[in-house]
Amino acid sequence: MPIPTLLVLDAEPLPRLGRLTGHARIEHTDAAHLAERLPRADVLLVWDFASHAVRHAWPGEGPRPRWVHTASAGVDHLMCPELAASDTVVTNARGIFDQPIAEYVAALVLAMAKDLPRTLELQRERTWRHRESHRIAGSRAVVVGSGPIGRAIAHTLGALGITTALVGRTARTGVHGPEDLDRLLARADWVIAAAPLTDETRGMFDARRFGLMQPSARFVNIGRGQLVVEHALAEALAKRWIAGAALDVFEAEPLPSDSPLWGAPDLIVSPHMSGDIIGWRDELATQFVELYEQWASGEPLKNVVDKQRGYVPGH
Repeated sequence: MPIPTLLVLDAEPLPRLGRLTGHARIEHTDAAHLAERLPRADVLLVWDFASHAVRHAWPGEGPRPRWVHTASAGVDHLMCPELAASDTVVTNARGIFDQPIAEYVAALVLAMAKDLPRTLELQRERTWRHRESHRIAGSRAVVVGSGPIGRAIAHTLGALGITTALVGRTARTGVHGPEDLDRLLARADWVIAAAPLTDETRGMFDARRFGLMQPSARFVNIGRGQLVVEHALAEALAKRWIAGAALDVFEAEPLPSDSPLWGAPDLIVSPHMSGDIIGWRDELATQFVELYEQWASGEPLKNVVDKQRGYVPGH
């Protein structure tokens, strides 16, 4: 049996795939040459998970990879009608980012509740100004997105004494359905967006939804930038409809220097780093190598994405 060809859509630093020596013919490509090399590949590793090149380069008819793996939790950057309709298996990096993102959300909640951004500003100004902060134990949170990341966030916030409700695509034990979201938003102190980007979730946090929240509520998005209507959030902050927000993902990344979000009051901006702990790239590479070994031996793959829904089912 010929050795399979593994095509890697590159990003620096390159993945460590030494364990696959002799088990895969590894080729590398950039976005510009992806279309011409895809038909010769058995497997595509989308290491550059910020790239949308797969959408544009995916072949319609004819040879194409049997398996595509993306080194990210989201798959919206690569899904296109041709890929969705094909028999190509798509997997993602489910499991790598869950706890790091949950810790990051907890840090943001604590920072906003304890007014840490203002404390640091006053320290730089050498100003001593006593204030009072908020107790988080006993407060309420809504986490929109009931997958592994959402569940890890709910568990971590629960350890801080926050009562947390999970909202998913469908209602089931321990998870509310979309029909409960508006009611839960109206009484939440913390609203966390952790949903995948789908046709149903795109723009779900708009002016109406921000208007439902309490004036004391704070909003955090670590899911996808397109979940939020950004100008509506900026307006909600400017008009004090909500007390604050923190965004780690944006509609356009990097966030343009002229974006009004940079100057929005009580908004924490971070550069899509909530899941990126030291050593995360090695964890992603190790996960892919283990998946490749399963695939090569004919074992069922883990983390298989439902290409119509846009996420791994079962949660």
